[in-house]
Amino acid sequence: MIFVQVGVNEVKMQSTHPFLVALIFAPAHGLRLSMRAPSDSRLGPQGVTARMPDLAELASNPDAAIPPLAQRPGRKVALLVEPTPFTHVSGYSNRFKEMLRYLQAGGDTVEVVTPDDTPDRPADFLGIPITYVRGFRLFLYKQVQLTLDIGSQALKRLKRFEPTIIHAVTPGFFVLPAIIYSRILNVPLVISYHTHLPAYAERYIAVPVLREISVAVANWIVPTVLNFADLALATSPQLKAQLQELGCKNIEVWRKGIDTNVFTPAFNEDNLEMRTRLTGGVPDAPLLLYVGRLGAEKNIGMIRGVLDNIPEARFAIVGCGPAEEELRKVFEGTPTVFMGLMQGEELSRAYAGADVFVMPSESETLGFVVLESMASQVPAVCAKAGGLVNLIRDGDTGLFFEPGDVDDFIEKVKLLLKDSKLRRSMGEAAREETLNWDWRAATSVLRNYQYTLAEKRHAERQERWNSMMSRLNPFHNSAPAAAAPTLAFNSTMS
Repeated sequence: MIFVQVGVNEVKMQSTHPFLVALIFAPAHGLRLSMRAPSDSRLGPQGVTARMPDLAELASNPDAAIPPLAQRPGRKVALLVEPTPFTHVSGYSNRFKEMLRYLQAGGDTVEVVTPDDTPDRPADFLGIPITYVRGFRLFLYKQVQLTLDIGSQALKRLKRFEPTIIHAVTPGFFVLPAIIYSRILNVPLVISYHTHLPAYAERYIAVPVLREISVAVANWIVPTVLNFADLALATSPQLKAQLQELGCKNIEVWRKGIDTNVFTPAFNEDNLEMRTRLTGGVPDAPLLLYVGRLGAEKNIGMIRGVLDNIPEARFAIVGCGPAEEELRKVFEGTPTVFMGLMQGEELSRAYAGADVFVMPSESETLGFVVLESMASQVPAVCAKAGGLVNLIRDGDTGLFFEPGDVDDFIEKVKLLLKDSKLRRSMGEAAREETLNWDWRAATSVLRNYQYTLAEKRHAERQERWNSMMSRLNPFHNSAPAAAAPTLAFNSTMS
């Protein structure tokens, strides 16, 4: 049962199902639920009226003026993320580790909530507390753990932490309770989007009718979820445009970053041992490299056609994933080496030891592995699709081939393998390009401008709610001006 009482200064709700109340009374168009009155002081001295720069320029231009990391006062940031960035290895996890590192350096107090039941999960990251919640694994992709936070473990932690902003991650399931919690706690919500669901549905589902239905459902789910956010973050301008076409609002681009001290051509010095491993014992042979998840959507099997037409080339695959068994069959009889998972200096040496990096995937939202190869001074040949379009200057820092065109792919790889001078100059240009993109700058834009923009939009939505309540409350004029409507749940949640 739900009981709503409209008083002079407050709205009280009593319910045995507070989550249901939150969902009903917190639509994306701006209604907020709170267990306390909002306070503008939580936004810091600059408040939410600070003049916003051109965020598109900051996200896409490496020469844009970046503010000092600690330009604005510190916040209390809660990161609700799945899969965990601490034991799940990917470019995605690197982004969040670097974000946490520089949020802390900028003066923010951060806490992380994530599902992870692996034995080597850390208790903290750089001193940042991590709260682990119960999760589950998908039948077809058991390497990844997700959560719906059954039992409200995250909410209990958030109520103790009292964040001033919540940053959630999607696609996934954790974003759903994150939306509810942001309403209950009345704090701005930022949602970052890292995997384009419609593209994955198109790739993974073989039955035409089911594929069409799945794509249609994905095209509805994505904007529905993202429009609950005060700010949605896409990982590339290309993805931002696709999301806007689906009806997503309030979207900005999360500036890319790369650690050029970790991924560097310096690792190619005294690298014969790694080169020998990658080539299967023939270090003088031309070497192609792929790094990343082994999934059907990555189109890795397309590289078989390249090897068939360049028999002297060797191919190394670094990574793991659900398609590994099938890929071993695809590349049977070719000079292909499956290296498994690599991290740290071993991964850096693998990048630096290659001649050409290959990325046939058409569904990359950004493509961190391409950035890492560029930083290692290894030119990449990539499908001209998705976020990759924004990484490479074709013919300068790498080469594109037309998606699905094996012949074009073969010709671009041949061009680089046969012309060592071109390969060297393109690798040097790629390295130079990545020097302009670092994680400190990306996080400075995030915390100084994008989080502030989310706060501004949250305040505007709260003001609309206050205005609506003023019209509904005939005694509003006699109420103290500073009072704000709050919703108090009578529940057993702690």
